[in-house]
Amino acid sequence: MHGLQKKLAPNYVRTVFAHLSALLNAAVDDGVIPKNPCHAGSVKPPRAESKKITPWSVEQVKTVAGAVARRYEVMVQAAATLGLRQGEAFGLAVEDIDLAAGVLHVRRQVKMLNGRQMLFAPPKGGKVRDVPLPESLALRLSDHQLAFPPVEITLPWRMLEGPPHSAELIFTTRLHSLIDRTEFNRFVWKPTLIKAGIPTTRENGFHMLRHHFASVLLERGVSIKAVADFLGHADPGFTLRTYTHLMPSSEDRMRQVIEDAWATGRCALDVP
Repeated sequence: MHGLQKKLAPNYVRTVFAHLSALLNAAVDDGVIPKNPCHAGSVKPPRAESKKITPWSVEQVKTVAGAVARRYEVMVQAAATLGLRQGEAFGLAVEDIDLAAGVLHVRRQVKMLNGRQMLFAPPKGGKVRDVPLPESLALRLSDHQLAFPPVEITLPWRMLEGPPHSAELIFTTRLHSLIDRTEFNRFVWKPTLIKAGIPTTRENGFHMLRHHFASVLLERGVSIKAVADFLGHADPGFTLRTYTHLMPSSEDRMRQVIEDAWATGRCALDVP
């Protein structure tokens, strides 16, 4: 295992270690070996390697939104300003927009099984949530629906054998059909990144719009608990671990607070 650690990435070695341990557990159960050496106190898998996310800037999001096919432009803007996952954006329906309350209800996603069969399901972890809806985005969504009328789509709910669930989807293909994740990523997203001059790496997937959303909120002082709620994370600790490097440092915030307070008027030390 030590030799592997010198040649391979820590996360890959951890996967190999887990598979090896599972095989040895089976050998113990079958009586082939007395105990699993992977459980010995002296044997430790490498620590998981955590990569720091570098979110897109507002300008990069605008560039991508401007480069994508027009029927998907508002979808990109919605994902970046509401923190939607890709499946949640695909499953966004007319009835999810609550103009009176100024919120968007995130209550379904389009889920793909076996790489080809699609169904409707609750958001990841069953975390239905409400996200404040900016007025500017509400207007864009209204304009989008005039240009590209919503389409009612019916899919099984939760499982392939589940009851039928219908939703008037806001974002559909040019054939007025459900957006297929694989086809969208290959024929829409990747060409858009190339057009926008952004590397077509895995890190620059649709999920980057969600990272952008989180980074903007944290940069402007929104609490980690609120960000976790808006993202639909069950554990704010996960949100903190993922985005802590994007939060303004206490030192920077302290300096700014003092600068702002003293810039409002003359300091007492200036009074003769």
